Amino acid sequence: MGIIERMRLDGKVSFITGGARGIGKAIATAIAEAGSDVAIIDLDMEEAEKTAKEIEMLGVKAIAIQADVTKEEEVDHMMQIILDTFGKLDVAFCNAGICMNIPADEMTYEQWKKVIDINLNGIFLSSQAAAKVMLKQKKGSIINTASMSGHIVNVPQPQCSYNASKAGVIMLTKSMAVEFAKKGVRVNSISPGYIGTELTLQSPTLKPLIEQWNEMAPLGRMGRPDELQAIAVYLAGDTSDFTTGSDFVIDGAFTCF
Repeated sequence: MGIIERMRLDGKVSFITGGARGIGKAIATAIAEAGSDVAIIDLDMEEAEKTAKEIEMLGVKAIAIQADVTKEEEVDHMMQIILDTFGKLDVAFCNAGICMNIPADEMTYEQWKKVIDINLNGIFLSSQAAAKVMLKQKKGSIINTASMSGHIVNVPQPQCSYNASKAGVIMLTKSMAVEFAKKGVRVNSISPGYIGTELTLQSPTLKPLIEQWNEMAPLGRMGRPDELQAIAVYLAGDTSDFTTGSDFVIDGAFTCF
């Protein structure tokens, strides 16, 4: 069997939080194209159902689940639905997140807590719930969305809470990877650079920032959501069995200087 065939995800079950649109939708689509059944997790149930229907057209089973990843009881309920529907879980893509561009001296504590709660605590709860299932199975792959912002301080926008949360995701990933290494469960993270999602590109407030980001970028442009798909499929599959505790920076060399 060749490498392409071995990278297939036929028979696997995956969930993607924040999967209704943007990066999450791109990853869900790629994983489904590789053969995995998927659960689309999002607060926006209408958009999640729309995405699930599109994915089912690829020939796999897809369901939509509404869940707030910052609430333990909702994450537990999400996992129960997945197990009741599919009977197992092979891949967890913990992706839900937000960003607030507010100066540190002006940010309220409530704003700080909201970003940390979704971006870090939500990743913890989602990955922990997945790990509990995978550890019993003695096999599974957890993939967390971090960011190049966990490695650098972005300019010109002030986003201390986002940067701190994503740095936390990277260390959470490494810590869980070491804990689970001998138990069959792998944990890795993907750190995208600036990605041109539909919402980002259509935002009038971000247009001046995008121009500045592109001037700073070695490649002179933002990335596309589909440019994150290959690494996600690789990490989801069995060909990456020796890959755990790694953070993959996909940023067009933005953090190289």
